[in-house]
Amino acid sequence: MTGDLDAPLTARRATRRAVTTLLVVVATTVSAGLTGWFVGTAAQSVSGNRNAPWILGRAAGLSSYVLLLLLVATGLVLSHPARSRLRRPSAVTRIRLHVSLAVFTLALTVLHVVVLATDSYAHVGWRGTFVPMGADYRPVAVTLGVLGVYAGLLAGLTAAFSGRRLIARLWWPVHKVASVSLVLVWAHGVYAGIDTPALMGLYVATGVAVLALAVWRYVARTPADRVAELAAAPGSATRHGMHAVATPHGGERS
Repeated sequence: MTGDLDAPLTARRATRRAVTTLLVVVATTVSAGLTGWFVGTAAQSVSGNRNAPWILGRAAGLSSYVLLLLLVATGLVLSHPARSRLRRPSAVTRIRLHVSLAVFTLALTVLHVVVLATDSYAHVGWRGTFVPMGADYRPVAVTLGVLGVYAGLLAGLTAAFSGRRLIARLWWPVHKVASVSLVLVWAHGVYAGIDTPALMGLYVATGVAVLALAVWRYVARTPADRVAELAAAPGSATRHGMHAVATPHGGERS
């Protein structure tokens, strides 16, 4: 009898999982398609131009920056104390979206790095790609990007191996380095691009938006904060409870 009653519930759960998976796949496909269209259109528009590789690399860099913004934003929402109040999308869908954004951010970052490292016009080279201050073109600005990539990889790898016992204790504090990665990448985009004046509005707007989201996340009170406030409050229920345990007959201690 119990099995017969649980069958419809199991079927509904399976249907919800299937629909959720389909929506994630569709969203990821649309994201990949739009990104591919953006990069492809940029490359086609400069066909025959000797600066085409640089423009393609720059387009990939801007695309990865936008995806990194979304990645950090979803991470802030996922870690917010009030996340349990959000019923749509579900927690599983949010996590899958976060992981998908991380994958596409990495893919476009690799495209950005490889194109600029192999383009003689960019004056970055493989050494400038991996070694701080190793680029001939705006070495400080390029170094900010290199450090941003390293910080992002560190955050991603620790999250990927968070199931291991040793890393499980470290991955969450280290994962917060992703915010540092975004700051470095933001500064890299501002100071490394020759088209920064035209894109300054984008950088300012996105920077302010993420900063506001971070403030919303980190000023929120956690359950631990509420417990600490209750414990510290004069005449709190916690203290009365401890006093009652210490003096079960209600007598005063001298």
